[in-house]
Amino acid sequence: MQPPKLTTIAQTLRKRDTWAEKLLWSWLRDRRFSSYKFRRQHPFGPHILDFFCLEACLNIELDGFGHGYPAQKKLDAMRDAWLEARGIKVMRFWNSHLRGQKQAIRDSIWSTLQQRAPHPLPDYCQPGPCKSLRASQGGKEA
Repeated sequence: MQPPKLTTIAQTLRKRDTWAEKLLWSWLRDRRFSSYKFRRQHPFGPHILDFFCLEACLNIELDGFGHGYPAQKKLDAMRDAWLEARGIKVMRFWNSHLRGQKQAIRDSIWSTLQQRAPHPLPDYCQPGPCKSLRASQGGKEA
């Protein structure tokens, strides 16, 4: 059970998300990312995790400019070490990279999820009718 204060802070953070958090949440919410369940602003121990997937024990953090300062980098490293000691992998992305590197970030998240808790590809990613056509022709392209 989390302390009530931490839960209240998490609820407030959910109401005040940044543009980057809104974008990433649009990818991850409602099991949209190959059925992986993510929780947003999830209290865990003394911390609040930005985007947490329990199944893969994965936390995705989005960092703004404040995380570039040496003192904040040190705090982030200590926090990440604390989480990793509890089996939670932490991925960090700069907010500014979400605009120009969307596909690379999605690919990185997908790869990490697959390493930690593999899921089959969704139906819309499976090879279509051409798969059976190629198989009937001995694997040769038409």
